This record gives sequence, structure tokens and C-alpha cells, in this order.
Amino acid sequence: MAEKPLILVCNDDGITAPGIRNLIKVMNELGDVVVVAPDSPQSGMGHAITITGILRCDPIRIDEGPQSEYSCSGTPVDCVKLAVNVVLDRKPDLVVSGINHGSNASINVIYSGTMSAAMEGCLEGIPSIGFSLCDFAWDADFKPALPYIKKIAAKVLAEGLPQDVVLNVNIPKFTGEPYKGIKMTRQSRGNWEEEFDSRKDPRDRNYYWLTGKFVNYDAAKDHDEQALADYYISVVPVKSDLTAHEHLNRLVSWEL
Repeated sequence: MAEKPLILVCNDDGITAPGIRNLIKVMNELGDVVVVAPDSPQSGMGHAITITGILRCDPIRIDEGPQSEYSCSGTPVDCVKLAVNVVLDRKPDLVVSGINHGSNASINVIYSGTMSAAMEGCLEGIPSIGFSLCDFAWDADFKPALPYIKKIAAKVLAEGLPQDVVLNVNIPKFTGEPYKGIKMTRQSRGNWEEEFDSRKDPRDRNYYWLTGKFVNYDAAKDHDEQALADYYISVVPVKSDLTAHEHLNRLVSWEL
């Protein structure tokens, strides 16, 4: 009898978040699932790792199902590192991260703990996918997205991914109408216009709340933000190699 695929599930919203609970159910249909996820929300942690404190990774049972679950005190990347090096007795066949509550399209991929967990899987040589739903609500409707998540994950299990490439999958907020489909696209050029709300604590010391809005600067129509606006699920292949190869030869000519 063939061995089932081993699937590692993680996220950045915390192990009790509805997004990861839905993702676990889908992955249980595709293989043997082990969950290693943060014990509390870790959004915006990027590729942070714990190097000045201890890490805990304890077995836990939250929902019924065949999956094994571990709650980790560290970051999303810590979760993947612990899973691969400590928890699992073999390398997983797939790492899936999410389903994130909120978009990780465009420049958000840089800040995302969800995508950094997937990238860490990629760095370990494991096909990896980050899934995000463009709805920050805790009670967001994930159900219409689940067949598409299953389809994408099954395809990656069957076909693999190019070396050093991870998939960034973003799903529009459900409006009641069926999604139009899936588009393979590129990352849009955008950024956050940030503001810091300055306040005073009871001891008259300044503190700040980060606020702002995302602005898409990309006038083209072939990127993830446009696909989402058109009610398509966007899939962006993301590289771990950040070298600007197209500019390397020109910069080599600099006299430094």
C-alpha cells in the first residue's frame, strides 16, 4: 500500500484561527497531516526567528480529526524549523500555510508570517504554498475557497514546484457569487502609505499605533491585485533568490 503524502500545516494567525482549522480539514483529504502552528497571533512577523529565548512545542488537540497538532511558542518560521528538525520523523511532501485572514498580495508578501512559513518550507527543499483570503474578519466565509485550495495543493503534490519557488495564493473575499476561476499572475507594484497615530500613556510618555492604507501603483492589468479585483483567485510564483539578476552586469561595472 502506497504511503500517504505527509503534509505540514502552519499559519501566522495562531493555531485556533478559523483559517487554519479550515485548511486542516482540506489537507486531511489529501494526506497525513501534522499541524505545527503558533500558540498566539504572529501576523506581520515576516521571516523572524527566535534566537534570544526558549521555544516550546507542545501536543494539543483542538478539533476532531486524524491530524496531529502541536502548539508552538515561536514565530511561523520557528514552527516550520521545529517541525522539520524535531517533530517529524521524515521530511514532509508539502508545506501549506494559512488560510491567512487578510490579503498577502503585492508587497504584503514581504511582511507576511504566513508566506514566510511557506518560504521556509521552500528553503528546506519542500514544495510549499501560502494561502490567504482577502477578508480580515474572524468569522470570514472560507468554505467557497476550499475546493480551489484542494485543487492547487493536489496539483503541487502531483507535479511538484521548481526549485526555490513557493506559491502565493490569494483568494478574494466571498461576495455570494461563484469565483471566476484561478489566474497565474505576477506580484503587483504597490506599497503602504503609513501613518503613526501618536498618543500619551498615563505617565505622559508617547506611544504609537501604526495605521495606513495600501496603494497599488501598478497601471498594468496582469498582476495579482487586478486578478483579485476581477474576482479571480491569484497564484504568484515567488522566488527565494532576491538577486536583481537583470541589473547585476551594470552594477558590476561600477568602480568601487
